[in-house]
Amino acid sequence: MVIPVYDKNPVRRTPVVTYTLIGLCTAVFLLGPLSGFTSLYGGAGRLPCAQAVYFDHWGVIPTELFHGKLPPGRLVLPAGCPAAHGYRKSPPLSVLTALFLHGGWVHLIGNMLFLWVFGDNVENRMGRIRFALFYVAAGYLATYGFALGHSGSTQSLVGASGAISGALGAYLYLYPRSRVTSLFPFLFFIPLRFPAWMVLGFWFVLQWLAAQTARGGPGVAYLAHVVGFAFGFLCAWVCYRPRRKVSLVIRPTQGDIPS
Repeated sequence: MVIPVYDKNPVRRTPVVTYTLIGLCTAVFLLGPLSGFTSLYGGAGRLPCAQAVYFDHWGVIPTELFHGKLPPGRLVLPAGCPAAHGYRKSPPLSVLTALFLHGGWVHLIGNMLFLWVFGDNVENRMGRIRFALFYVAAGYLATYGFALGHSGSTQSLVGASGAISGALGAYLYLYPRSRVTSLFPFLFFIPLRFPAWMVLGFWFVLQWLAAQTARGGPGVAYLAHVVGFAFGFLCAWVCYRPRRKVSLVIRPTQGDIPS
């Protein structure tokens, strides 16, 4: 595990999209059932019931992306909860709504920290509109990639990590030598500074290894991280790789040679 906290890579203009995404994710979480800051979902007795329905409604159910919306009655609720009532849901649109949901404070803070450190520079390089479109595209591709690998799963998938992984992949290609200060738990959380290619490369290898052993049950969607990261890196490589300069040399013909 690696926890980036700062990168020595200044930006030229305010990363409005990055800050807006952080603000929206935080606001949605604070208004949701897991924050504890709202009474919209009832007291302690009803809260687990509301949480289960909330994530089933607004989160991604992998099998729904290929087989259509599942009936609410199949949802397994905690003991004592009333049966879930029907609600409108578009599985493809749930991919977008799930990008703004998080399963807890640690999940939210971890994702927003990665977006804060790496998203601003990628946005500055791409531009605000392109970065916003890139972010959503990475989120969709990462989610569908995970769903392909777990097509029978009925567990809710929430979080912005697939989209943020796309930003990490783009950052790795665009700024591989930027110095990133990170905390490593196995090194007693001592802050150390390494080039981005080491920090993000190490992070990607961990996600790749975890994805090889992860199953379709609840937990971290490592496969979504791998797909999002690969998409971000390839997208940056295609769009921002150096272009070869072709020089046109005109050779004089025989009639042009001076006598």
